[in-house]
Amino acid sequence: MSFGICNLSIVPLRAEPSNKAEMISQILFGELIKIIEKSNSWLRVSLDYDNYEGWIDEKQYLPISEELFNNVKNSKSNICLDIVQLLINKTNNTALPIVLGSSLTYLVKQNFKIGDNIYTYKGELTDIEQLSNISKRKIIIRSAYKYLNAPYLWGGRSPFGIDCSGFTQMVYKIACIKLLRDASAQALQGRTLNFISDAEQGDLAFFDDDEGNIIHTGILLGENKIMHASGKVHIDIIDHFGIFNVETKKYTHKLRLIKKII
Repeated sequence: MSFGICNLSIVPLRAEPSNKAEMISQILFGELIKIIEKSNSWLRVSLDYDNYEGWIDEKQYLPISEELFNNVKNSKSNICLDIVQLLINKTNNTALPIVLGSSLTYLVKQNFKIGDNIYTYKGELTDIEQLSNISKRKIIIRSAYKYLNAPYLWGGRSPFGIDCSGFTQMVYKIACIKLLRDASAQALQGRTLNFISDAEQGDLAFFDDDEGNIIHTGILLGENKIMHASGKVHIDIIDHFGIFNVETKKYTHKLRLIKKII
C-alpha cells in the first residue's frame, strides 16, 4: 500500500476510474489518502478521514512516505475557517485557493511544509487546544451558517457545492468531531434521543424513505428549526413529523431519529 496527501483545493472522488463517472465525494486540501490499487492513470483510494473509497486521477495528489503519512495522521491539524482563502506556496511563488474545512498540519507561525513545498497561511483557523464541548456546539452553529445558500451537489463537501451528509460531516469536522460520510452511516453514531424537545443546538436529525432507508440529514438549530442541504443549504421548520418547507408549505422529509454526537 502507498500513501498520499491532497495538495489541491478540491479533488473529485469518483465511483469508477473515469472523468465521466459519478462523483461520490470530494477530497479537500491537506486530507490524507491510502492508495489501494491502480488502473491505468487512475487510483482507487481510501480517504483516511472517514475510510470512504473511490477513484482519483493520479495527477491530483502528492505521494508521501508511510512515515510522513503517520506523522501527519497523528499530529494536530488546524482546520480552515474561511469560506475561501489563499494559500501561498513560498517555494514556487504561486497561490492556491483552499476552502472551508481544509486541513493544515505542522503549522508554525503561519507556515508549514508538504513535501518540498513551503506554504504560508494567514486565514482563520480552528484552535483545537481550546475546544470544549460548549465551544464545539458554538463552532458547529457558526460554521453551519457559513454554508448557508451553498448549492446542493451530490458528493460535494465544499461551500461551492455540498450534499446533505457532506454538510453535516464538514460542519462537525470544523469542530474537530469525526462523522462518517453517508447519512445512513452517520445515523449509527452517537446517542439516540426520544424527542426533539430533548435535543440541543447542533444535534443531528435523520430522515427515511418509505422503505425505512436513511436518506437525509440536517443540523438542528433550536426553536424547531433545522439547516440542511436540499436544493441548497437552507433553514426549514422541523417537528415530530419531519421537515416542513417554509416556501412550499409542505412536508418534504419524514423524521426517523435524532442523534446527539457531543
